[in-house]
Amino acid sequence: MPTVHFIHPEKNGQQATQSLVCKPGQSLMQAAVDAGLAGIAADCGGTLTCATCHVWVQPPWAERLPPATPEEVSMLEFTASPRQPGSRLSCQITLSEELDGLTVALPPSQY
Repeated sequence: MPTVHFIHPEKNGQQATQSLVCKPGQSLMQAAVDAGLAGIAADCGGTLTCATCHVWVQPPWAERLPPATPEEVSMLEFTASPRQPGSRLSCQITLSEELDGLTVALPPSQY
């Protein structure tokens, strides 16, 4: 079972990391929603029609993921927080054993 590490936005000068053990085959977004993780709104439920599950995939993990589809790239234009090189929509990241240790940062806002 892959473990994913979520870096929460800094608050009061402190940054917290939360780790989740996830089911292979589910999306990163679904794993976060199922765990009640704050920071991923997932308004569209993973249908690629919003950008409220935006994450910043940390190096070297960004290079290990399959490239974003043209639809995902287009939807990333609508993120509330600035897009960064590792920007992805968590609904488009399918978890696997190869992603054990995946680390993503959550933006300060999804709206």
